[in-house]
Amino acid sequence: MPEGHTIHRLAKDLRADLAGATLHVSSAQARAEDTAALLDDHLLRRTEAWGKHLFLTFESRQVLHVHLGLIGKWFRRTADADGALPDPTGTTRLRLARPDRDVAWDLIGPMLAAAITPADKRAVMAGLGPDPLRRDADPEATWAKLQRSDKPVGLLLMEQDVIAGIGNVYRSEILNIIGVDPRRPGRAVQREEFDALWDETVRQLKLGVRRNRIVTMRADELPRPLSKLQRGEGRYVYKQEHCGRCGTELDIYPLAGRTTWSCPTCQPR
Repeated sequence: MPEGHTIHRLAKDLRADLAGATLHVSSAQARAEDTAALLDDHLLRRTEAWGKHLFLTFESRQVLHVHLGLIGKWFRRTADADGALPDPTGTTRLRLARPDRDVAWDLIGPMLAAAITPADKRAVMAGLGPDPLRRDADPEATWAKLQRSDKPVGLLLMEQDVIAGIGNVYRSEILNIIGVDPRRPGRAVQREEFDALWDETVRQLKLGVRRNRIVTMRADELPRPLSKLQRGEGRYVYKQEHCGRCGTELDIYPLAGRTTWSCPTCQPR
């Protein structure tokens, strides 16, 4: 499932192509035709992300709410030499097209794609934890939830009402970087550890937005230049056998049904 940096990057890229323009919105699927009709021929005012949720607000005050889930993706389409966009495939839930720029974005396979009201949008956001990439993020809300819970911190970081946007890759990597075992109870995390966790989360997510990929290692630790890294390289523990920081064989175990990696040396229990 895409993590928060991907959704913020999508919000940025969609904004650059589509915001401020009246869009032609269509669907190749009957179940989404009503949603497309509500959004069609309206000006897109704003795109924004909160965790794994994407919101596109139109001048009509309709809001397109998208959650990609496990298989959802956005694809940017451009016109050919004759100015024609490629036809949408049968899997295209929604196409948002900007005719004056000969560009469109196709949404395929999302878990959720619905037209909602601004009040609905506020309700969704109210149920989410702070998003470290948003300017309005309040880390104290996350700290308070950790301090009230005996759940493992590695589990709490995956709960979107605790902190929004973190998935299995980031939680594994960030906890390794700050030296906290994922199995430690949330209330046992010390304040200085939490501050380091929050700061590292902000840093890593910002890097993820800029690079449009998750690479957590420092530049001097990478096995090859960033542009030449293969998929999954540049990480300390996630889907690795040995710690990228110290070389110790990793502990690999399930945590609430999700495979978890941690280093017994860098993250002592």
